[in-house]
Amino acid sequence: QLVESGGGLVQPGGSLRLSCAASGFMFSSSAMGWYRQVPGKERELVAAITSGGDTTYGYFVRGRFTISRDNAKNTLYLQMNSLKPDDTAVYYCSDGRGWGQGTQVTVSS
Repeated sequence: QLVESGGGLVQPGGSLRLSCAASGFMFSSSAMGWYRQVPGKERELVAAITSGGDTTYGYFVRGRFTISRDNAKNTLYLQMNSLKPDDTAVYYCSDGRGWGQGTQVTVSS
């Protein structure tokens, strides 16, 4: 099971930290990712992290977001800084096999 939290309404230039609580599988040995989706568009990769801590980011992140994991807490994080209106989307975490319910991020003044 994957449960996202931490979304909300933020002004442009603001920050949010998303969390994804994982259970029911070996989180520490699983690659994990954050994805986002807006209505009418395909879900896209925001960031991914391997079990060893190697990270990959979508081209649009450009140094603004940081993915991390706490294996002791079975939790995945996404620190998002310098948010833009284009970052507005539902954000999902995934272990490659399933999805959480998503958390809405809205960037607006």
